[in-house]
Amino acid sequence: MRTDDPAARASQADAPQGVDRLAVRGIEAYGHHGVLDFERRDGQVFLVDLVLGLDTRPAARTDDLQDTVDYGSLVAAVKNAVETDPVDLIETLAQRIADLCLTDSRVQWTEVTVHKPDAPIEATFSDVTLTILRSRS
Repeated sequence: MRTDDPAARASQADAPQGVDRLAVRGIEAYGHHGVLDFERRDGQVFLVDLVLGLDTRPAARTDDLQDTVDYGSLVAAVKNAVETDPVDLIETLAQRIADLCLTDSRVQWTEVTVHKPDAPIEATFSDVTLTILRSRS
């Protein structure tokens, strides 16, 4: 990027310092969430997309997993959160997942999208999603 380019200088000045994005998309889990009896009884597939805001520079310097979010462990925890303790609403499920993401002190904010592609709707549709954004502040 040319430093004498005013647009480049402006975009560098506007870029948040120390906030990178780590994304994991399409985490599939089978859960028993919903307000209808058959949803609780039979269950259905849920998909979860995560975006985490964190500073990855410490991990880049040390090349050590201890200095960043272990997304393998996080995915396992998210999958478990979907597969246990049924709730009525995807709003509640999304908040549970966001809280889980924010337990790591390196995560400054998280965006969580819960997909319910088999929601019981009497119409043709491709997906139902809820996206929430949560931060430490």
